Amino acid sequence: MTIHTADDPADDPTASGTAPDDTLVVGPDNGPDSGGADGEDPEGLNDKPETARAWRKAMPPQRLALVMGLVAALTMAALTSWLGFQTYQAHQAAEQRQLFVQVGRQGALNLTTIDWQHADVDVKRILDSATGTFYDEFSQRSQPFIDVVNKVKSKSVGTITEAGLESHSRDTAQVLVAVSVKTTVGDGPEQEPRSWRMRVTVQKVGNDAKVADVEFVV
Repeated sequence: MTIHTADDPADDPTASGTAPDDTLVVGPDNGPDSGGADGEDPEGLNDKPETARAWRKAMPPQRLALVMGLVAALTMAALTSWLGFQTYQAHQAAEQRQLFVQVGRQGALNLTTIDWQHADVDVKRILDSATGTFYDEFSQRSQPFIDVVNKVKSKSVGTITEAGLESHSRDTAQVLVAVSVKTTVGDGPEQEPRSWRMRVTVQKVGNDAKVADVEFVV
């Protein structure tokens, strides 16, 4: 077999006709090391087995199990935190409703339990648990009220028979309170108990709550 270079005139078909079948033309683009048809790997196919093995080495079953365990643990921690927050909020809301009812009950009790012998103390207790319009109105009438109670020597004792939350928002609530009141005037006999129903509006003041309005209902 004869080997000619690409520049050899013998390779020129116009010079000698068709090149012999056993002639191998070696050019700059088709040498054994030039990445020709037999040496090309345009898609990187020869690297794929190594890539797959690298992935298997990077994420063995033990490490995969560890990652999945960490994901599950983080998910459980987030769920536990969320449930804990929901429970805390529900507990706070229940405590606030209880506070509203308690303040409403005590406000109704203060208004119906007044003894002429210490009426000023009883009135002060009412004012200490009041706020807003109710405080303003009652404070203006407190002294005339004390004077009347002292004059007739009135004594009343209230007993809460029932109390419940009628409605509420974030900072305000309406509490329905049923009260039984026993009253005596001077040296007279004790009168028959009278039943009153009140709608007591309770309003939050800081971390506390106070009576903001009182309405007698049928």
